Amino acid sequence: MYLNKAIIYGNLTRDPELKALPSGAKVTNFSVATNRIWKDKAGVKQESVDYHNIVLFGRLAELAAQYLKKGSSALIEGRMQTRSWDDASGVKKYRTEIVGDVMQFGPRSSGAGGAGSSRDGDAGNKTTHPPIAPSQEQLETIEYPEEDINPDDIPF
Repeated sequence: MYLNKAIIYGNLTRDPELKALPSGAKVTNFSVATNRIWKDKAGVKQESVDYHNIVLFGRLAELAAQYLKKGSSALIEGRMQTRSWDDASGVKKYRTEIVGDVMQFGPRSSGAGGAGSSRDGDAGNKTTHPPIAPSQEQLETIEYPEEDINPDDIPF
């Protein structure tokens, strides 16, 4: 059995580009930067940055183009793929990319947590959300008044 699985978490280096294939399917391309920090033999802190090309299809492509932008954090799961083509001068070119099938948004830049995730599977496009853990204690329920609330009565 063979396994081709990539999991990347990093920041987008450019805005996603949404395009349509001749078949009408949507495709989005962008890149994600990841970094690695370590100390060398002399104890000096070193840092290395890698850039990963990401390709998303279908509803996942539309969601990425709608909600992600340069600097956004995202977790992408998918498979590695290398494409090759001949450029205009006849030189063979190669591009290795991650074809994503799961995307999870990172925290929002305003500091609020954004934990939404999306999954694009073989059975069709679907959006999943993290499971809600059952509470150990019963929460008190809020009972709302039966009369309508006048917005002018709200103090803020």
